[in-house]
Amino acid sequence: MNIEILDTTLRDGSQGERISFSVRDKIAVTEALDELGVSWIEAGNPGSNPKDLEFFRLASSLKLRHAKLCAFGSTRKKGSPPEKDGQLKSLLAAETGAVVIFGKSWDLHVTEVLRAGLDENIAMIAETVAFLRERGRTVLFDAEHFFDGWKANPAYALSTLEAAAGAGAACIVLCDTNGGSFPDCIARGSAAAKKALAHLSSRNPGIRIGIHAHNDAGMACANTVMAVEAGCTHIQGTLVGFGERCGNTALAAVIPSIEIKLKKPCLPPGKLARLSELTWKVAEAANVAVPDNMPYVGHQAFAHKAGMHADGILKVSRSFEHIEPALVGNSRHFPMSEAGGRSAIAERVKKIDPSVTRDHPLTVLLSEKIKELEASGWQFEGADASFELLVRRLIAESPAKPSAGAKAAYKPLFKILAYRVVSEHPTGSSIACSHAWVKVLVDGRDEIAAAEGNGPVHALDGALRRALVHFYAELKQVRLLDYKVRVIDGNEATAAKVRVLIESTDGLRSWSTVGVSDDIIDASRAALVDSIEYKLIIDNETGGTGGQTA
Repeated sequence: MNIEILDTTLRDGSQGERISFSVRDKIAVTEALDELGVSWIEAGNPGSNPKDLEFFRLASSLKLRHAKLCAFGSTRKKGSPPEKDGQLKSLLAAETGAVVIFGKSWDLHVTEVLRAGLDENIAMIAETVAFLRERGRTVLFDAEHFFDGWKANPAYALSTLEAAAGAGAACIVLCDTNGGSFPDCIARGSAAAKKALAHLSSRNPGIRIGIHAHNDAGMACANTVMAVEAGCTHIQGTLVGFGERCGNTALAAVIPSIEIKLKKPCLPPGKLARLSELTWKVAEAANVAVPDNMPYVGHQAFAHKAGMHADGILKVSRSFEHIEPALVGNSRHFPMSEAGGRSAIAERVKKIDPSVTRDHPLTVLLSEKIKELEASGWQFEGADASFELLVRRLIAESPAKPSAGAKAAYKPLFKILAYRVVSEHPTGSSIACSHAWVKVLVDGRDEIAAAEGNGPVHALDGALRRALVHFYAELKQVRLLDYKVRVIDGNEATAAKVRVLIESTDGLRSWSTVGVSDDIIDASRAALVDSIEYKLIIDNETGGTGGQTA
């Protein structure tokens, strides 16, 4: 049986700190998840806020190809019949074909939180599921705190599952709500649930058992895999992993493990190869970054810095990689550093000149140049665009002709003739202002521009782009995403060299550049120049379509 995926980014994910979705964001996430091919999208609680109600109204017109939307809510309130429960009415008003209902499986929660009787809780579960089933809804039952409840009172926890399954729930989801269970407990609890529900298969054929894990002990993905090994065929989580407290199972990290290593399909054919792309798309809608070290889809997932590793990878990929990056839509990456080795350098340079090998003179020259620069405080590991420009400049300076398949020869697209930055801090005023003046030369023509900014780097960035935009209109699209300063040698105090790392974007791609100087403004100037030059060179080569992200 294939594994069903339910993504709860728009419900449980939205409960993560600093996560907030507009209705437009929710639509974008829904479309991306459907494109990925998940089975279910838990899209919110229509009884909790007007935004979710508005989303369900708009989402009804979406032409989803793979996913089905679910509204989320709880069992009926104690002492109130389902037909009079306002929250259940809002679930029906959402007009989704499926509804996810959570109910208590831990006797502690029943008696101390709900302040209800154990039998009443069973009735609340059964009556709610039956009420929704009678009105044509597919019901998925989230057994809240199941594993804690199973450890405390196994018989009662299992009886809550039987109540939901007996009333017609299509899926019984075992929840590690507090996120503190270990994989062995998840495996045993899942197996116990499967055994307890086996006798209901004739009355409720096709019923699935699912897993919903939180990451409070750092084991959500491991717990999900163990649940699948124990017989669960339905997985819940959020694609990027954010959610309540420490987050949920990161689906982007667990789906490939189950598909590739357990040989259990989770997504439609061909969709796994789009996992990285669509994970980044969902993260962008949530205004969060995909962690660089996130398994499978992170920028560092297939990064090989050590020279021995890089050399091994280029000879036999499985020597230092557990899967081929392309299977999940990611790519191999060789961070450039003094530890990288010539094999890694040659592999990166091949993107510019395919004829370059490990023993090519350019590779040898680059290896020595990188060591020399890093000894002076430069670092290209997080500045791929500056490294590529370094390669292009060295190729241009080399007396050897590039191969026929090499990219166009490097030539400077502009030159800063002079610049000045002034910061003013009027006495007695809390308002500070910086001004920058820049003179550039492009194709024999010079241009002068000035700008005002919140600080000296902001002002310099504005003046430089204002001068260059007369020649390169595409620079209007460029903006800074991040700006970092690192003191290289703290022993030198305020006289120390600094390293400035800048991340820029044009809306289609992002790239990082670096500058080093004992003057923070000059270091910033170097990083800004590389950022702009890289943008212009790549646009020239791709016709402005963006090409690959650096």
